[in-house]
Amino acid sequence: MSMADPSTPGLPRTWRLRGLLVLVLMTAAGTIWFTNTLLTDRFIETTRNRAELRLASHSGTVLSELQRHSVVPLLLSRDPVLIRSLESNDYTNTSQRLISYVEEIGAASLILLDRAGRVVAATDRQRLGELRANDPFFVEATRSADTVFTSNEPETGRFDFTFSRRVEFENQLLGVILVEVDLPRIVERWRSGTEAIFVTNSQGQIILSTEPRWRGRTEAEALEMQDPRNAIQRAIEATGDWAFVTDLTGDFFAAETIRLESRIAFRGWRIVSYTAYNSVRERVNAVLALQVMGFALLLAGGFYLLSRRARLQSVRLARESAELRRLNARLQREIAERQKVERNLEEAEQSLAQSQKLAALGEMSAAVSHELNQPLAAMKTYLAGARLLLQRRRHEEAASSFQRIDDLIERMGAITRQLKSYARKGGEAFEPVDLRDALTGALTMMEPQLKTMSVEISRTLPPDPVMVMVDRLRLEQVIINLLRNALDAMKEADTRELDLLIAEGEEAVLSVRDSGRGIENLDALFEPFYTTKKPGDGIGLGLAISSGIVTDLGGRLTARNADTGGAIFEVRLPLIDTTARAAE
Repeated sequence: MSMADPSTPGLPRTWRLRGLLVLVLMTAAGTIWFTNTLLTDRFIETTRNRAELRLASHSGTVLSELQRHSVVPLLLSRDPVLIRSLESNDYTNTSQRLISYVEEIGAASLILLDRAGRVVAATDRQRLGELRANDPFFVEATRSADTVFTSNEPETGRFDFTFSRRVEFENQLLGVILVEVDLPRIVERWRSGTEAIFVTNSQGQIILSTEPRWRGRTEAEALEMQDPRNAIQRAIEATGDWAFVTDLTGDFFAAETIRLESRIAFRGWRIVSYTAYNSVRERVNAVLALQVMGFALLLAGGFYLLSRRARLQSVRLARESAELRRLNARLQREIAERQKVERNLEEAEQSLAQSQKLAALGEMSAAVSHELNQPLAAMKTYLAGARLLLQRRRHEEAASSFQRIDDLIERMGAITRQLKSYARKGGEAFEPVDLRDALTGALTMMEPQLKTMSVEISRTLPPDPVMVMVDRLRLEQVIINLLRNALDAMKEADTRELDLLIAEGEEAVLSVRDSGRGIENLDALFEPFYTTKKPGDGIGLGLAISSGIVTDLGGRLTARNADTGGAIFEVRLPLIDTTARAAE
């Protein structure tokens, strides 16, 4: 029995049905998201507009109440009955007259004081006899010819808003009439809404609020009394039977409340409201519920069709399972054969690794002879110079040449030791090295060859040390090899210029540029035994060894042709901090 053919007519129909269900799900998600976003934005904007209208209405109500009461002191200060009572000190019917006025005016209270600041008549008879000569409203009213507005917070914690004016006759001060504005009555009307509203004075202090504990504080201080959300919630809950939604996440709203602020054209007052989006979520959810219900019915029908297809497929799968068991047995046999092949392959890989190791040892022996040619050539030059200096009886300079020869001998010994350990990657000789000093040491070693070829050297070095964590001997070995290659490339050039540049950025970069003919094959440049020199001048291991050394030091060696001619070799090494982190 063969496995089921994918071209079976029922299978494509099943996948088409599944694709249709996926499309319905995607359409449902997109529709619900779009509807939620559209309706949420629209309902929020409607809530904002209504809040702005209510805030403008509240601001106008406060301003109208203040303006209406501001003219009362002027009228009462000219009342002949009040003037005669102050002149005669007869206040028998004065309080009753003020009580009749207060009902018409709608003020909180009316108080008449004599020139000594004593309450002689009041709508609240319990205040009779009080001495208010030091209160701000009395002091300011006696000093001004106009109506004076004052607000203060007595020990009760309730703000008093008063208009006062002096009562005079023939320019003689008789007393002061005081009108208390019943602004808290307005707050009671605000408490019927779903908003937290407060009024601040020019200093930013809350003087009226639906939350009594906010009065006398700034807005920031009021919100710091508790978490801002909870403080606003508490203030709004105080307005009536309003309840905060328990969880309004950022998926639907940027915030749970909207803050609106408006200016009241009176003494720098401002009115602020916090409006909750309590009804928005409910209205949006009602529409979304209908959409979800419709899509759920479509999905239920789709899943029914899928389940029916699944029953038909289960019959086919039962027949295919027997075929799968036979295939499993065949696979087990193939696995056993492959395991045998893998064991043979491991043995072949071990033999190949041994061959590669022998080849590496051959490269090492060739590299020893190549690397020793440099100090040997320098020693030959120094010996010739020393012989000439001895003939001219310049013994001190000849001794200096012998000292350099001794240094070269030491260097040859160090090179042989380094080349012996070339195959090992260790950091025993790593130390902080100034890249400028390494370049100077290499130039010192190459000084005889540079003078012989009359090379014009240009050095661009930074003023500060460029520290790298390297083996200085191996780094100088790389630089000397690059300088030697540059000299070989400029042997037949008319102009011999050697540019040396050290730059410091994310890493330390040493650039060596010559004025030779450039590099023909950049891809094979660092391969062992690749060379463009004449036979006997080199075997093509210098750049391969140098590239391996730079790699061991944690950097890389690159080469390219310059736009103006010649070749540019760059040694890129991590700075000392980067190297320390890499070592860790």
